[in-house]
Amino acid sequence: MKIKEMAEILNAEILTDFSKDDTDIKHGFASDLMSDVLAYANSESLLVTGLNNGQVIRTAEMLDMCTVLFVRGKQPCKEVIELARENSITVLATNYTMFKTCGKLVLNGMKGIESDD
Repeated sequence: MKIKEMAEILNAEILTDFSKDDTDIKHGFASDLMSDVLAYANSESLLVTGLNNGQVIRTAEMLDMCTVLFVRGKQPCKEVIELARENSITVLATNYTMFKTCGKLVLNGMKGIESDD
């Protein structure tokens, strides 16, 4: 799924955009627990979270994830945005809840990551 398509589906604001024309995110992983993200997500997945601090970007950086989506109307502060820019991470924000966000992404073709993937 392309970043712009994702933004349209979720009525999301694109806060930083380092995506390329061929960027296609196929998997999503949603959690507010960064330990779960480290345990189950991978570099090809979108991180969906309501946790709003620099730890989110640091976790994405560690996994070489390229996109983070903040839910529930969370707007990352200037320092979080700057950290994302330093690490070339695309950041989006939507007012939808995590549940509704994931549902809309799945209905539009994004797959979740299973623990045995």
